[in-house]
Amino acid sequence: MSYAIPAPDLPTLSIAGSDDLFPVHRIYCVGRNYAAHAREMGHDPDREEPFFFQKNPDTIVANGGEFPFPDRSENVHFEMELVVALKLGGKDVAVEKALDLVYGYAVGLDMTRRDLQGEAKKAGRPWEVGKAFDYAAPCSQVVSAVEIGHPDKGRIWLEVNGEVRQDGNLNQLIWSVPEIISCLSGLFTIAAGDLIYTGTPAGVGPVRRGDVLQGGVDGVGKIGITVV
Repeated sequence: MSYAIPAPDLPTLSIAGSDDLFPVHRIYCVGRNYAAHAREMGHDPDREEPFFFQKNPDTIVANGGEFPFPDRSENVHFEMELVVALKLGGKDVAVEKALDLVYGYAVGLDMTRRDLQGEAKKAGRPWEVGKAFDYAAPCSQVVSAVEIGHPDKGRIWLEVNGEVRQDGNLNQLIWSVPEIISCLSGLFTIAAGDLIYTGTPAGVGPVRRGDVLQGGVDGVGKIGITVV
């Protein structure tokens, strides 16, 4: 069998301590999963049912790469997040079985065209133009859960040009990683290679060309990108 057009490249992430690559199937993101961030965005964080949106796998930017400031926007925000990388999939996964699906963890940025997202919200339209644009999902290398376990606490932080802008802790997540996986698997059949961006702490804000973003999650890793 041959393809009618050249087959697209498979997006991948490097794996810490290995020459193997992690193939990326889908990218799911959890909205408003830290109470302080939910409040800063004008919402009630009291354990409302988690909601999800997607980014395209080919929007990944490797750690240390460049983030081109996107077209059609004047207000692009950073959102620092713990990323879950799945090795197995399933449907309606029980909370107590959810961590069995996890290969490891990474550190990611949910870059957002906030102005276009806001316009879409007001018009009752989908968020893709604000969330799923080119280069919108910078991500670090993946670290195996065999090496680090399953982090449920630890500092999550981001600096812009050396100034701390986000500073939270994984224990502030409204919905835990097992709960996120379980809930997501009730809406989609999740699969090996899926990434889940688990939400961002308070302090999100705009970037400008020339900004250097550096951040991390204690015990997981760090990420750095430059806005160009």
